[in-house]
Amino acid sequence: MKFAMLIHEPASEFAKRQGPEAGAYWAGWMAYSEALRTSGAMVGGAGLEPPDAATTLRLADGKRQIHDGPFADSKEQLGGFYLLDVPSLDVALDWAARCPGAPTGSIEIRPLLPPPPQAT
Repeated sequence: MKFAMLIHEPASEFAKRQGPEAGAYWAGWMAYSEALRTSGAMVGGAGLEPPDAATTLRLADGKRQIHDGPFADSKEQLGGFYLLDVPSLDVALDWAARCPGAPTGSIEIRPLLPPPPQAT
């Protein structure tokens, strides 16, 4: 089964990406990513730039509405994601519980849609 693991982090965790805590912050993520890779569970993934680097687009009456930053104003923002291929939701949740972002943020596990049928 394929799942997206969406990592939501508070601003305090984004701040650790630079400065005196950066080494420890990134070391935890690198070790976690390597464990996922080694296990064969990881299909892909990436970290994301902080929310202030986002641009959100909405269409209203066919016209673009552009908003700098994420659309939702919340305590936690999407910080990155992994794509997993694991046997079950329980296994995906086990990986989510090991994620370095779990103690300070939230980890959303969402099944991927199956590929659309091929046109003949």
